[in-house]
Amino acid sequence: MSQPNRPPRPQAVLTVESSQWVSPTTVRLVAGGPGFSELSFNDFTDAYVKLVFVRPELGLTPPYDEAALREQLPPEDWPVRRTYTLRWVDRTSERLAIDFVVHGDDGFAAPWARNARPGDQFSLSGAGGAYSPDLTADWHLFIGDESAMPAIAAALERLPSDARGAAFFQVTEESGRFEITGPVGIRQTWLVGPAEQTTLLADAAAAWPWPHGRVHVFAHGERESMKAVRAVLKERGVPREDLSLSGYWANGRTEDRFQAEKREPIGKIPD
Repeated sequence: MSQPNRPPRPQAVLTVESSQWVSPTTVRLVAGGPGFSELSFNDFTDAYVKLVFVRPELGLTPPYDEAALREQLPPEDWPVRRTYTLRWVDRTSERLAIDFVVHGDDGFAAPWARNARPGDQFSLSGAGGAYSPDLTADWHLFIGDESAMPAIAAALERLPSDARGAAFFQVTEESGRFEITGPVGIRQTWLVGPAEQTTLLADAAAAWPWPHGRVHVFAHGERESMKAVRAVLKERGVPREDLSLSGYWANGRTEDRFQAEKREPIGKIPD
């Protein structure tokens, strides 16, 4: 979501080309079209976009004039923006893929993605991002829940075949697992537990026998879980410059509230 008093980024409109369930709880949408050229891309493996949604019953088609709609509609009908990491981008074919985790009927993005069909259009802006794996590091550590899997999967594909390290994934149920390819030297560990189990990832990382040498870390996911992970990394002496860590979301919060809390003590993860 854009910051207060900052105009929203220009929107591009893409068309869904295919929909594939990569697990019982994760659907991957591939999209493209003329609007692809209106997006600005980068080479970060955690590149993300902002999708813009309005209530379906309003009968509107993208792109949306967000400023006008905020003047015309009651607050409960205002457009909302939701952040999603790009699973992959193919600039040659002008297509991209986004993975959506679907649990229940709450929210805007997940129910829309579950029902999306080829030909459906949606509006988005971006891309942002800040991380790519440091290929000079001695080993790599990836920690994340379902929200971080697209970025971790993209990073694993970027690594050379002889890369070493570990990747810890937390899913809410066993069926949430799906194949993520990467170097054989990056050991993948899948942990099953609800978002309320905020120490699951941190405990697993703490118990792992850390190799010698400089580690480069990517750790993203539920905010309280990441606070616990940060404490472990501090104990291990990982310097801040070798770490990409943040909360992608917060349990029990809408994205609007989550973004607002970033400016409050509860929303800050200690450096």
